[in-house]
Amino acid sequence: MKQFFRLLLVLMAGAASLHADDGYRLWLRYEPLATQAQRDYLREQIACIVAPGSSPTVEKAVAELQRGLGGLSGQPVDLRAAVPELGSFLLLATADDEALDDLELADDLDELGPEGYRIQSVERDGQTGIVIAANRDIGLLYGSFALLREVQTAHSLSHLDLASKPHIQRRLLNHWDNLTRTVERGTAGQSLWEWFQLPDYRTPRYEDYARACASVGINGVSLTNVNADALVLTPQYLEKVAALADVFRPYGIRVYLTARFSAPMELAGLDTADPLDDDVRDWWQDKVSEIYARIPDFGGFLVKANSEGQPGPQDYGRNHAEGANMLADALAPHDGIVIWRAFVYAAEEQEDRVKQAYNEFQPLDGQFRDNVAIQIKNGPLDFMPREPVHPLFGAMPETNLALELQLTQEYLGTSVQLAYLAPLYEEVLDTDTFAEGPGSTVAKVIDGSLTDRKLSVISGVANIGTDRNWTGHPLAQSNWYAYGRLAWNPELSSDQIAQEWTRMSFDRNPAVEDTLVPMLMASRETVVDYSMPLGLHHIMAWDHHYGPGPWVDQGRPDWTATYYHRADREGLGFDRTSQGSNALEQYAPELRQRWERIETTPLNLLLWFHHVPWDYRLRTGNILWDELAYRYQRGVDAVREWEQAWADLQGQIDAQRYAHVAALLKRQEKDAVQWRDAVLLYFQQFSQRPLPAGVEAPAHDLEYYQNLQEHYVPGTPSHQ
Repeated sequence: MKQFFRLLLVLMAGAASLHADDGYRLWLRYEPLATQAQRDYLREQIACIVAPGSSPTVEKAVAELQRGLGGLSGQPVDLRAAVPELGSFLLLATADDEALDDLELADDLDELGPEGYRIQSVERDGQTGIVIAANRDIGLLYGSFALLREVQTAHSLSHLDLASKPHIQRRLLNHWDNLTRTVERGTAGQSLWEWFQLPDYRTPRYEDYARACASVGINGVSLTNVNADALVLTPQYLEKVAALADVFRPYGIRVYLTARFSAPMELAGLDTADPLDDDVRDWWQDKVSEIYARIPDFGGFLVKANSEGQPGPQDYGRNHAEGANMLADALAPHDGIVIWRAFVYAAEEQEDRVKQAYNEFQPLDGQFRDNVAIQIKNGPLDFMPREPVHPLFGAMPETNLALELQLTQEYLGTSVQLAYLAPLYEEVLDTDTFAEGPGSTVAKVIDGSLTDRKLSVISGVANIGTDRNWTGHPLAQSNWYAYGRLAWNPELSSDQIAQEWTRMSFDRNPAVEDTLVPMLMASRETVVDYSMPLGLHHIMAWDHHYGPGPWVDQGRPDWTATYYHRADREGLGFDRTSQGSNALEQYAPELRQRWERIETTPLNLLLWFHHVPWDYRLRTGNILWDELAYRYQRGVDAVREWEQAWADLQGQIDAQRYAHVAALLKRQEKDAVQWRDAVLLYFQQFSQRPLPAGVEAPAHDLEYYQNLQEHYVPGTPSHQ
């Protein structure tokens, strides 16, 4: 009898493993549709795939369709060279394919540009079919992923008429990956790039990465950390980079490299890296030619210069435009671009740190080459949980401006905590800069439409590593997905994207969707509530940035917390109005007027712009101290509600992902409590007020929290 029960347990474990999901497949799972009727419907709509053209990209599109449609329908899908006489079909064709001659498309393909696609239901002699049409092969690949998305999200395939093209030309992931394979601010494992084994061995994971990027329209990858290592520009490493480029090319993905400004000195022994020196210019031109000889579709350079110790043109008395233009001139003959980061600030500068990038770059408007884009973080500080929009987006109409977003949650709990960032991205993209009057949104600035700029760029700092599920937290995959979707079309809503990702990742289970989508949509605001509410910023722990540190006051002032929160017996917050640092002067009058007065400043930016008395009564009816405490408690309560909601999904999600998320939510609740207790105890020293009713008393005293230390936090530069 004991042997029987042991055998039964083994069989049960084996059956359970069939349903395990480690998250590796991301949103491209292609599990069979839930019912036989759905599977039969799909097979009726698409009996075969027809692809008369042939190229590496078309081959990838066909392979993806066969994998996806075969998995979703539960039956292999045939590939044909021509449209059959009977049965339904799916045709992939570019504008010059004769296969389109007998089929009438709704509109001309010209307006779709080089990457757009049209998906349309067609008829031919009573025969039904679906056409994916595009001007170029890459459009067919993007259209194939779009069609599979329609099936995965349970949309009807009858009477299809979809057309889409990207709003932004260059849609990049920035990997802050070091050649040592550590990842700055990354907590999902090591770097994907196995430099020591390249170019000889190319892990299949590279192609799976490229598939995932292409599925959401990402078409560029910066491989290396913005704190650059010149070694990547040597012939030995360029050979390795070329191997990655070969894998990515059929998926429409260009590689970019971070260029260390002092590379001519470090690699060639030049005495200077002065951008106006002829030998320096010649060196960069020769290096760029060498790169393009190996990588003909190389995208260009991403540069961090004169920031946080990185070398740059200011070392030689030159400005950012002179530095960027030197590289741009070398790249221009090859269709390459320079992406020059505006994240600059100096320790010796006494000006409010959030004003420094504007002060350095705005006077240079109109001086940059046409193949230069200035890459600007969404806010003027540094990827805080919430910031006002960066003022440069409304101040440089004669310059290509790129938006830099972060997927990796550096200040939002890393990959340990749930924080779906699409609402943050949407908030930024929809913000009106008033640069050319009302309606001058950040989205219109960066896509070039506001001032008729010809180059458009968006970048996201990747949250990807070697963890089996790619992103550490299983639900953090949603940020990779959402970033790509919004980079393609900034007009999409974060709610729509959350629904898509959930359906694709969890097999269209209504119970999961009804629970998970509200969790995703609330998650960023919840992390703000229990960490830095009401416009608080930069009060995290020093160095690793994980957990609270409002007491940090040692070192250079603009790396401390006290520099930013300015708590005293009177109140809390940084006065950036005309009576304070006057950072408001860098914004359009409409925004200055809104943010100048406490009464009209949104509560979520209150302490960013104002030093507010502890007993000031807000429009919520609470005084500042009470409102602050309530926000921290609200954040903790929300995480506890997620824990219960997730527990109710047990048995409706594969056991592996269910257990992983459950454990991380438990950790998040512990972290949220620590944030609440540590920060409120610290600020209570200044407010001298009791916690309001309903806010839980801390379990320890302030000294306890101040003495807590985290060691070897992944992604911390000083630990690498």
